[in-house]
Amino acid sequence: MQKLLLLSLSFFVTIALSAQKTASIYYPGPGDAWEHRTPEQMGMNPAKIQEAIDFAIAQESTTPKNLEVAHYQSFGREPFGMGVGPFKERGAAAGIIVYKGYIVAEWGDVDRVDMTFSVTKSFLSTTVGLAVDKGLIKSVNDKVYPYMAPVVTLEPTSGDFRASKIGEPQTMDLFATDHNKKISWDHLLRQTSNWEGTLWGKPDWADRPDRDVTKWNPRELKEPGSEYEYNDVRVNVLALAALNVWRKPLPQVLKENIMDPIGASPTWRWMGYDNSWVIIDGQMMQAVGGGGHWGGGMFINAMDMARFGYFTLRRGRWQDKQLLSDNWVNMALTPTPANTSYGFMNWFLNTGKKEMPSAPETAFFHLGNGTNIVYVDPDHDLVIVARWIKNNEKDGLVQRVLAAMK
Repeated sequence: MQKLLLLSLSFFVTIALSAQKTASIYYPGPGDAWEHRTPEQMGMNPAKIQEAIDFAIAQESTTPKNLEVAHYQSFGREPFGMGVGPFKERGAAAGIIVYKGYIVAEWGDVDRVDMTFSVTKSFLSTTVGLAVDKGLIKSVNDKVYPYMAPVVTLEPTSGDFRASKIGEPQTMDLFATDHNKKISWDHLLRQTSNWEGTLWGKPDWADRPDRDVTKWNPRELKEPGSEYEYNDVRVNVLALAALNVWRKPLPQVLKENIMDPIGASPTWRWMGYDNSWVIIDGQMMQAVGGGGHWGGGMFINAMDMARFGYFTLRRGRWQDKQLLSDNWVNMALTPTPANTSYGFMNWFLNTGKKEMPSAPETAFFHLGNGTNIVYVDPDHDLVIVARWIKNNEKDGLVQRVLAAMK
């Protein structure tokens, strides 16, 4: 009996300590209700914080601020590289440093809404995580094919549209081939699916194509899971598959389940493509993009990016609610066998400190072209958002911020 009482007492003490720890963690209120503290108040070196800010501003990306022009100087030169989604002229370098939940520094226009390119993928994988948490997807190891209904795209119906296409497929089956039937949700999330096909006018082989044109089409198909390949066509396949599971637009899923609860602004928008409209349950919906590769993707300000980064730092928890399961965060941070520096899209890992030599190996980051980065450092209770910094200088920024904490 005494042993039982001691065990009960131990259990309640553990619960009480856990609740006390949760209560001691600062979470900002919605919108502008985010407390600022000076570096001095937080025990940081103000001169070194200023040095980090000056560095981020000085290392602003040199790519054109007109991002449509920038597209046609890079990805737009690929086969079928025409933009099919909206572009937006970007602002100057901007960023935020969040330490222990408090904003200790800002630079640039942190309220300006800009494209964030492949940071979008972290929002996309979050909607898949929500589907798993809610039981809409039973396991990430399930094959995707059994979850998929035929996709009906929105097509013009005037004139001889039907007559000119008699006998042609009127639905799109994303996973109906022998090869694509092998693909699991985990393969898509880790960019190891090797999905074969064309979506929204973009063939899978045309995204970052091989320099050897003889390998373009047909190409050698690798077994799903065996090879990592960063490929936005396949990212968009995941977005469309998730839309089929949710049966409602992914921006709505994200808003209701994550962005509103964490107090994000009303200014972010998640865009699809001109031709990515589908009909589900009699409703017209736009399948969103997983980045800005051909335009579109997430348009968001630095403050909301910082909120999302802080949300992932807290492992899917916001105040007293677990919005995204801790189990999902564990899976997202598990290295991909074919690329140990990558978890779920777009949770980049610092395995072996290869990407961020100055950061701890436990740090991770949501990364997109531009460069846009949300750096998350559990060891230091730190989040850094940097927008439009040269990609090879992001470690230099982190190095300077960490130096301010010593």
